[in-house]
Amino acid sequence: MRADRPDARAVVESVADPTTWEPWTPAAQPESVVTGCARIHGRPVALVVSEFGVAGGSIGATAGARIVDAVRTATARRLPLLALPASGGTRMQEGTPAFLQMAAITAAVTEHREAGLPYLVYLRHPTTGGVFASWGSLGDLTWAQPGALTGFLGPKVYEGIYGEPFPPGVQQSDNLHRLGLIDDVFDVADVRGRVDRVLEAIDPAGRSVRQPGRSTRRATPASDAWAAVVATRAAGRHGLAELESLLGAVTVAGDGPVRVCLARFGGRPTVMVGQDRRIQDDGRLIDAAALRVARRAIALAVGWRLPLVSVVDTSGGELSRAAEEAGLARQIAHCTAELLAAPTPTVSVLLGQGTGGAALAMFPADRVFGVADAWLAPLPPEGAGIIMHGDVGRAAEMARSQHIWVRDLHRLGIVDEVVEDLPGVVDAIDAWIAGGVRADRAGRVRVGQ
Repeated sequence: MRADRPDARAVVESVADPTTWEPWTPAAQPESVVTGCARIHGRPVALVVSEFGVAGGSIGATAGARIVDAVRTATARRLPLLALPASGGTRMQEGTPAFLQMAAITAAVTEHREAGLPYLVYLRHPTTGGVFASWGSLGDLTWAQPGALTGFLGPKVYEGIYGEPFPPGVQQSDNLHRLGLIDDVFDVADVRGRVDRVLEAIDPAGRSVRQPGRSTRRATPASDAWAAVVATRAAGRHGLAELESLLGAVTVAGDGPVRVCLARFGGRPTVMVGQDRRIQDDGRLIDAAALRVARRAIALAVGWRLPLVSVVDTSGGELSRAAEEAGLARQIAHCTAELLAAPTPTVSVLLGQGTGGAALAMFPADRVFGVADAWLAPLPPEGAGIIMHGDVGRAAEMARSQHIWVRDLHRLGIVDEVVEDLPGVVDAIDAWIAGGVRADRAGRVRVGQ
């Protein structure tokens, strides 16, 4: 057994609590997948684990039926499901009937997710073909083994068809993580702890993970809209990272200007998605890929029936040819639409800067809070000055005249409550969510009077 290809038994032993494995498939019938239930840090979890040593982990009729049965059993028992594939894809010896098993598995996984149950995927080396293009790519969260071959068309097949090797490094888990297609890469030995942290974070009865001593530096009060703009651009100003730290949040997706984490507000598990201004200040601006991360957060909150908190703090979306060709405007539109349509309770926090479509995409909510020096505008004041007067030097004048400051937005009824600092943000959201809130789509569109 190669070190990078532990067999199914070794994988189960590394993930499950000792002596808790309950197989759902007969041990006397070797196949390319084993299924069953085990406890992970005391929680029951259904497992689907590929056995690469049997036909390269390929999926035929029997293996496909096993997976479908396991997924449906997990759904019926209301268990979270963890899949750990390692497979070359469809079993060629069985042809089209095996190929169509991927659709049957996809249907079962879709039903599981529609039941509000977590589906977690850890891609092992290698995961390719129809497995990667079906149940290997449907995870609410998707992780992978470092350096794992993860791709649609196997490199051997590609070279045989086209007479040249596939470009190196493309079909690799680390590359897909860099592109945002995989949420994280880590060793199989760490799967157990990662699953525990996620399931603990979304468990209604889970323990609080907030950090003690929730002190943070209070911002200098802004005297008007331009002073607020200046304050929110200051180096060292509090941001998303400090808010995550206060909450003891568990990051689950995104390592760029937009991140998704799990936190607890008002005693309830909550999905939080936020914009990190420091990463943007370092040059990684909000682009189409970053807003796809935000849309993932909306989908998680909806799928897991959890409240959603969105944190707005952006100097604006990326302005470049690459951003245009990647469909930044389309992602802004879809993110805004999905946030407005989400059937789960939503909260937005105007934490600092709120510039342009990148801010709008994450702003509408049932309840809107704003930090005292935050602001929201279609363009930065300098850009507004260029449009109105052809002069960036009139930025302060534009800031004061466009109703961008959070206190003006509160007077207009666009922001529900102004808070002074990060602990105030946390306390305000706690109180609202603890009050047994319900989603109110009608309340998400506010234009003021």
